[in-house]
Amino acid sequence: MNWTDSLDIAIALDDAHPDISPLTIGFVELRDMVMALEEFDDDAEKTGEKILEAVQMNWIEERE
Repeated sequence: MNWTDSLDIAIALDDAHPDISPLTIGFVELRDMVMALEEFDDDAEKTGEKILEAVQMNWIEERE
């Protein structure tokens, strides 16, 4: 999984962190959480605010 897989990342985050609200996560913390996912295999430098926002929005939608 890499940064372009924002929906897959959101699903993995939801599975890994059911007790955390995606509404309360800042982008730095979100990036660190994504990087810690076992399935994730991409460079931290390849992301930015737009990508992290897409991940966060997909995670919010997964919760709804």
